[in-house]
Amino acid sequence: MPAALPWTRTKALQVAAVVLLLHSDQSGAADLARGRVIATRWCSECHVTGPGQQRGSDNVPTFSEINKSEKFDAARLSAFLSAPQHSRMPDLSLTRAEIADLAAYIKSQGH
Repeated sequence: MPAALPWTRTKALQVAAVVLLLHSDQSGAADLARGRVIATRWCSECHVTGPGQQRGSDNVPTFSEINKSEKFDAARLSAFLSAPQHSRMPDLSLTRAEIADLAAYIKSQGH
């Protein structure tokens, strides 16, 4: 049997986050409306989270910019939101369902 390919810790965390999201006990697809509520409550002080928001920090990307970034596909975004302690973002302690909702909302911005 061939040796397993080496995985970086980041890649392993990304895969784990995707598996957890896929096997979540929550039924159905992510809820964009709940994602918008979470974004407005927790993210809008720093990020421009949607159309019509007039202010945000100049030092962080807008949700539209995050959506368009090649760095953040849906899996990477979910992994990032599940472990933000490595960034300037606070740990929001979001549930898997909330992470899925917020990630889906972010990925819906800027279309």
